[in-house]
Amino acid sequence: MSQFINAKETLVTDAVDGLIETSGGTLMRLDGYPHIKVVCRSDWDHSKVALISGGGSGHEPSHAGFVGKGMLTAAVCGEVFASPSVDAVLAAILAVTGDAGCLLIIKNYTGDRLNFGLAAERARAFGLKVSLVIVGDDIALPDLPQPRGVAGTLFVHKIAGALAEQGADLGTVHKAAQSTIDATASIGMSLDTCTMPGSGKEDRIPDGKAELGLGIHGEAGVEQVAHESAKKAMDMMLDKLSPRIGDMPHVAILNNLGGTTPLEMSVLAHELASNPKAAQIKHIVGPASLMTALDMHGFSVSVLPVTSQNKEPLLADVDVSAWPGMKSISPVTVAPLPDGLSPIQPIASENPEVRALIEKVCDLLIASEADLNALDAKSGDGDTGSTLTKAAVAMKGALDRMPLADLTQLFRAISNELSQTMGGSSGIILSIFFGATGDACANGKPTTAALLAGLKRISEVGGAEVGDRTMIDALDPALPALPEGLEAAAKAAREGADKTATIGQAKAGRSSYVPEENLIGHNDPGAEAVARLFEGLR
Repeated sequence: MSQFINAKETLVTDAVDGLIETSGGTLMRLDGYPHIKVVCRSDWDHSKVALISGGGSGHEPSHAGFVGKGMLTAAVCGEVFASPSVDAVLAAILAVTGDAGCLLIIKNYTGDRLNFGLAAERARAFGLKVSLVIVGDDIALPDLPQPRGVAGTLFVHKIAGALAEQGADLGTVHKAAQSTIDATASIGMSLDTCTMPGSGKEDRIPDGKAELGLGIHGEAGVEQVAHESAKKAMDMMLDKLSPRIGDMPHVAILNNLGGTTPLEMSVLAHELASNPKAAQIKHIVGPASLMTALDMHGFSVSVLPVTSQNKEPLLADVDVSAWPGMKSISPVTVAPLPDGLSPIQPIASENPEVRALIEKVCDLLIASEADLNALDAKSGDGDTGSTLTKAAVAMKGALDRMPLADLTQLFRAISNELSQTMGGSSGIILSIFFGATGDACANGKPTTAALLAGLKRISEVGGAEVGDRTMIDALDPALPALPEGLEAAAKAAREGADKTATIGQAKAGRSSYVPEENLIGHNDPGAEAVARLFEGLR
């Protein structure tokens, strides 16, 4: 799999340097590449308790991305999914620990426990005050004697970091960190595994399945479950977390495991905020990529009770751009549309033949969704079929309030409906088309002439003409042929649509940005949709 890296051997050091170079001078690193990779605060004065965390790389922005005022003092970076060495951890302790001591925050993995633990022993031999806590917040395996440390570790970084920044002593910081660990629970779900740099992706999770309770290093989950929707996925997660959520307010971290799009994460946030099982989750951190697993297409949820002791540290400001802050979950606020935007609703009327015609057109578009999307993927963003289907579904739902017996008002009503429901440039173009057709009908033009007037208007507004590789290539020949019957119109539309496959340079629409080799041999999806409509009606 191709990736934007130079070499596996320099991946982590390149990334660490990139983080430091773009930190605005707030971060620095210790010498010792490539074996010692330690990121530190550049403003550290050793007068306060130092916080050190770390582990294998591949979880970015954790851990180095949380080094800064109010969170970590230093992060020790291992290779991808590999614990850093004892010497690297010891170097970090010696570099940032003053008389106030330091706290090591360790995730519960054998390599991290051993290497951080031995480094702590060696540092104590130098006379330094070193304390440590071990995070085991993963509840995927409830009977596991040593649960894994996952994204809930960030609660520990935040609360302990705020107290250390305020000048609390090592005992106080350690106690708060341990209390946070004891109260935190996390679980993750993914639709795919992660890609190790320079290697292929493991094909472990089949289509239609999700893995529940997997780790942050690509470890297999507790079980593979059927994947139906974001709602069902979040509900499963909350089922597992519910026994840990009491009657008091909680905060949740909604964490992107690396390969989930922001759009999906916002849908998951909505499902978290609206699920009755999350009624006590009053605050949220995210959705954001906080502790990832390379490019894993998944997410995790971590929960923690919000108390009088930890609320202030959770809300405290930090000089760390990767931390999104804790925010209250609030209901969706809806404001009324401004005056003049909502169109005047026409008086509904019935005409069975017109209703049947519109339903037929809508059904033809819906049936063509997958084919049109696949065609659009050759020359655009792959959504032509989905856009037309969305409009068709909305149109069928609006028929009861349409003036089906008044053609002039019907064209205008269709224009208004498309402007509100279709979206994209095609929605605007078709809205203008039907609006102009309705205006032409109102001026006494017969239907075919009115449709041609609508065609002329969209050509004027959109700037496209025959030969520019748009839906006009099929509409322009089809509409004048309508008086001869649907057979002639369908034949003209098909010839126009097929001709677009020979046009190597589009002059309008998204295809105008696409190279010739992506266009030749493939019909324009808008023109194809028009041709299919006329053929279906024929």
